[in-house]
Parts: sequence; C-alpha cells; structure tokens
Amino acid sequence: MAPTSTAAGSTWTGRPNLSDIPGFWTLPIAERAAAFAALREREPISFYEEPQVSILPRGAGYWAVTKLDDLVTASRNPAVFTSSKGSTSIADFPAEFIEFFGSMIGMDDPRHARLRRIVSRGFTPKRLGALTDDVERTARAIVDDVIDAGECDAVSAISARLPLKIVCDMMGVPESQYEFIYTRSNIILGAGDPEYVSDADNIVMAVLQAGGELAELMRDLGRLRTANPTDDLTSLLVNAEIDGERLTPDELASFFILLVVAGNETTRNAISWGLHLLTEHPDQRAAWLADIDGVTPTAVEEIVRWASPVIFMRRTVASDTVLGGQAMSEGDKVVLFYWAANRDPAHFTDPDVFDVRRSPSPHVGFGGPGPHFCLGAHLARREMSVMFRELLTRVPDIHVTAPPDRLQSMFINGIKRMPVAFTPGGAR
Repeated sequence: MAPTSTAAGSTWTGRPNLSDIPGFWTLPIAERAAAFAALREREPISFYEEPQVSILPRGAGYWAVTKLDDLVTASRNPAVFTSSKGSTSIADFPAEFIEFFGSMIGMDDPRHARLRRIVSRGFTPKRLGALTDDVERTARAIVDDVIDAGECDAVSAISARLPLKIVCDMMGVPESQYEFIYTRSNIILGAGDPEYVSDADNIVMAVLQAGGELAELMRDLGRLRTANPTDDLTSLLVNAEIDGERLTPDELASFFILLVVAGNETTRNAISWGLHLLTEHPDQRAAWLADIDGVTPTAVEEIVRWASPVIFMRRTVASDTVLGGQAMSEGDKVVLFYWAANRDPAHFTDPDVFDVRRSPSPHVGFGGPGPHFCLGAHLARREMSVMFRELLTRVPDIHVTAPPDRLQSMFINGIKRMPVAFTPGGAR
C-alpha cells in the first residue's frame, strides 16, 4: 500500500509492511514517515511477521513500537525488556554471534555493567576533552583535501573519514588499516544490501567473516599493547583492572567491532544526511550560517533526530507484561523504532519539518534512556559540530547535486554515496 501523497501529513492507505526490506525500506523518506504516522495513530504497537534473514529460521514475529513514550518506558526497564537475546537483529542468531557482534549492547546486567564500567574509562570527560584538538585537526584536513576540487562524493571524502580516523586513532590502529576497517564495517551493517553481500543466502557467513577479520586485527593489537603499552585506548583497555577484572581478548575484539561499526557508521550517516537536509532547506542553512555558535548545538541534535541513523533496537520480553496498553508474553520480541519515535507529534511540533533551532528536542537518536544509552554520544556530537563548522565556514555553498544512494537496510538509515559541489578554493 502507499500514502495518498508524499507531503508531510499525508495519510497511508492500508498497513505498511515493516518487514519488507527491499520494498518498504527503500521508499522515499516522506512515504516512510507517512506510514509510521499512520501506525502511531491507528496501531502504535503492532505485530508483524519477521523478515527472512539468510538461512536462519524465521521466528514467531515481533511487536513494533512507534511512540516515544512507549519506547522510553521499555528502555528504562531492562529487567523486563532484555537485550541479551538479541538487540541489533530481529532474527535469532546463535548466542555466540550475538555476544561477538553486540558487545555491551547485546548484554544485560551484571555483565553489561561490568563491561561498560571497564570501557567507560576511555570515554571520561577528560579523555574526550583531549580529543578536541584531534577532531578539529582532522576535520580541517578533510576540507583541505577537497576544497580545490569543487566537488566530491560526500560520503567517502567527508562524512566517513572523520569518525573512522578518530576511532582508529583512539584505538591506536595505523592508517594503513583504515580502508580494511571501512570495507568490513560496511559488510557488517550493510549485509542486507546486495552491493555489499550479493548472495542473500550467504549473509550470515559474510558478516561472520568480516567480523572475524576485524577481531583478529584487534587481538593482534591487544597482544602488542599488553607487552608494550602506549597512550592509546587499546593500551588502557587491555591493562585496565576494575575490581580485579580485565577485558578478555574476545571482549576487547567485540568492543572494537562495536566501536568501529557504531562509532563510524552512525556519525558518518548523520553528517551525510545533514548535508542533504541543508541542500533541501536553504532557509535552515541561512539560519545556521547567521549564528554558527548559537545554532550548532540544536542543529546537530536536529540532524540526529531527523536522520535517526540507527532505525531500531530489539528487546525480548523477560516476563509477561503490558506496554502501552498492549499485553505481551514472555519471549515476545519487541522492536523499538527510534526512527518513528523521533517523529512522534506528541513530543515534536511539526515532526517532519527540519528545524535547526528546534528546542526542546527529546529525541532518542542515541538510544533510549537507561543502561544502553550510547556511550559515544558526546564524541559523536563533537565530531558533527566540528565538521559542520568547518564546512559552513569554509565551503558555505556546499550542496548535494544528485539524490543520495541509500543503503537498503531496515536497521541503518544509511547513505552509500552522495555527490556534492561547492565553489573551489573556499576559505583557507
């Protein structure tokens, strides 16, 4: 089914099939927004059959949560809505697979609290503050590299480079490995897109291979830093001991996969969507340019809200409960659609409108409140703030010249390629 129009506020006729990845999730953004608006109004918690994922057996189905209040309630109750049976996939993967690729976000307490307590030492305000110069220096170098060309692919030349370099530098990964990490992270989060995994029956093996290669890289680096520590985050993590506990080599590898995938993909897609939005809304670009210091904080939050780079996370019901008036049974799967909740008109005035001065903005673009709120949210905000400041002050007329080539995914609201142009030379 389709909406009667693609304008904001259009009505969707019929019930959208959220499990139709090549169908529903490749629709124009306005149509997707109209579909979720219809669900929020008519069936805010609705039940769906699961999408088929490779050779895995199809499960019993899932509850789709579309309202912000319901999503927040579930996020704040990890004892009832658990993460350990799978958080990043609706399909039931083997437990070892979930732990390997999910790291902390695929765990419940006390294991989640233990691991987060150890790795959070790398994300203290003092340590993140020390990254400020690195972020600014990297963003400036990125603009330096493209400024004379007058055009480039925004994703590979701008959006992807900043978070990838910052994460790799934090962990002490040499520049020679950047491309290797970039391609493997694309496979892990873009496995449902035929460009990254052409054989639909081979998705699980492709993801396992990509993850295994990233894990081996980190295990090697971990062994090196255990014997010869430096000042990078890998050295801190392999040598950190809290209450007599240290990260195991597998835990370090799993955390690294989470960091390079989540820390790279989400920030790069937020930056890419931000460039697209500024092209589509020149009045918002003008407002931001007129007061860069004042508008940047709210503009960054608005880009994350509007883009919602991570579309959902899954929870599993640990005991019979009721959410938003809907009875749920132990073992039921619950999918928290951040993308939909971030357009809930009960909390956002004109939710489909892009407004760089929107305030307040109680979005869940970094996850819902509770133990699984994004550990790297502060760093992501900093990276976006610095990157857009560089672009708006040095190439203020940067604009998208063709529709974005979007990732075919139900999980990541991604852009694979997007050409941009600007006046060559810019400001040095």
